[in-house]
Amino acid sequence: MSERQRIFSAAGLAMTATFVGIIAAMGLVPAVMVPGVGVPITIQSMGVMLAGAILGRWRGAAAVLIFLVLVAVGLPLLSGGRGGLGVFFKPSAGFLLGFPVAAFVIGWLSERMNTARSLWRAIAANILGGIVVLYVFGIVGIAVVSNISLLKALIATWIFIPGDLVKAILAALIARGVHQALPGLLPEPQKRDHAPAPA
Repeated sequence: MSERQRIFSAAGLAMTATFVGIIAAMGLVPAVMVPGVGVPITIQSMGVMLAGAILGRWRGAAAVLIFLVLVAVGLPLLSGGRGGLGVFFKPSAGFLLGFPVAAFVIGWLSERMNTARSLWRAIAANILGGIVVLYVFGIVGIAVVSNISLLKALIATWIFIPGDLVKAILAALIARGVHQALPGLLPEPQKRDHAPAPA
C-alpha cells in the first residue's frame, strides 16, 4: 500500500480522527500558568508527540492541524477551555503553530529511525521534534508577542524542559506499546537497493 493510500484509507482517517479527540481530551486536564511567561503548562504537547510517534509524519501532522482548525473556529479544546482566534495572538501562539511541525518531524524521525523497535530512538525522536523543534517556534512566538528579546524568551522556556522530557519518555513508552500491539502503523524504512543498474 502506498503512503497516499495509507493516509486516505478508512483506517487511516479513523486513526487521524481518533488522535484529534485524544489531543482534545487532554485539554480537560487543567493548565498550570507560569508567572511572567504567559504560556501555560499543559499535557497537550504530549498528545502532539503521540500523534507523530504513533501515526507517522503525515497522519500525525494532519491530526494536529485539524485540532488547531477546530480551536481556531472557536471550540474550547485547549486546556482551560480556551479557543478562538485570540489564542493565536498570545505568548503561547508560537507553540500552537509549531504543533503540526513538531508532529511531522517526530513522525518523520519515527519512520526513518524505526522507533517501533527501539525505545531510545523513540525518546530521541520525541525530544528532537517535540522539544527542540517546538521550542524554536515557541521562543519566537514569546519574543514577538511579548516584545522581548529571543534570549529572554529562551530563558523563560527553561521551566518547561523537565516536564517536557517526562512527556517525551512517556509518549515513547506508550507509542512503543501501541506499535507492539498493532504492528504496521508506521511504514517500514525503505531499504536501499545496491543492485547494479541495468545496462
